[in-house]
Amino acid sequence: MSMGQQDGRLKGRVAFVTGGLRGIGLATVERYLVEGASVVISDLDAADSPAAAGVIERLGPSASYIAANVTEEGDWKRASDLVRERHGKLHILVNNAGTDLTGPVEALALADWRKIMAINVDGVFLGTRQFVPLMAESGVEVRGGASIINVSSIMGLVGYADTSAYNASKGAVRLFTKAIAVEFATKKMPIRANSIHPGFVLTPLLHAGFQRWVDKGFAEKPQDLIDTMAATTPVGRLADPAEIAGAAYFLASDDSSYMTGTEVVVDGGWTAQ
Repeated sequence: MSMGQQDGRLKGRVAFVTGGLRGIGLATVERYLVEGASVVISDLDAADSPAAAGVIERLGPSASYIAANVTEEGDWKRASDLVRERHGKLHILVNNAGTDLTGPVEALALADWRKIMAINVDGVFLGTRQFVPLMAESGVEVRGGASIINVSSIMGLVGYADTSAYNASKGAVRLFTKAIAVEFATKKMPIRANSIHPGFVLTPLLHAGFQRWVDKGFAEKPQDLIDTMAATTPVGRLADPAEIAGAAYFLASDDSSYMTGTEVVVDGGWTAQ
């Protein structure tokens, strides 16, 4: 894929995107590169893995990679050291890495509950805490300040059967985002924080989740579940990751300079019903 003609509206800015090798994360990385930013990608894959090496080779010199687990404090410290050493600044942090968990509440194992909270909630907290000092330094260069973008979900806004753990984790991301937004603004720190709430998006995570439902006998194939979700969405289809990346670009740009502590819902009308 060619990155195309750079628009340049994020030229000179540095972004860090977790879960950046696939799905919404990768689409966001690609959009930021098109807009002229330098992007540091993190994910679980080893740096010399085919997935990581292939993405970096395709994206070009403005993209770089660090293998990191968002639940590990030490990995966040390594990541921030790398960003400071390589770029000396950070204007955009996208806490996108996440996982899902389904099942009736009475059947959920405590270990699984803690795992989803560690990835979906602790990861957002640790990334924010680690990068705030550098973003506060960098935010003075940008209209409205540096931007923290936390990827939540429509499941962070409404409840849904058999997804209580996922609902709880994504709801926590929403309110954590609001709290830090108010905190930074009150302290006159040049950092904004907003959350994105995607609906059903055609990503590897969604396909894997649907395959688990197929394995449990709830459908014959993942496409049947995709069709069902499309039918319950007013616009009649699932989202492409690039459509969520558009919102991530908006929240990183000067166009959202007066926005902090809010949620951007990108769900094809699902929560409007």
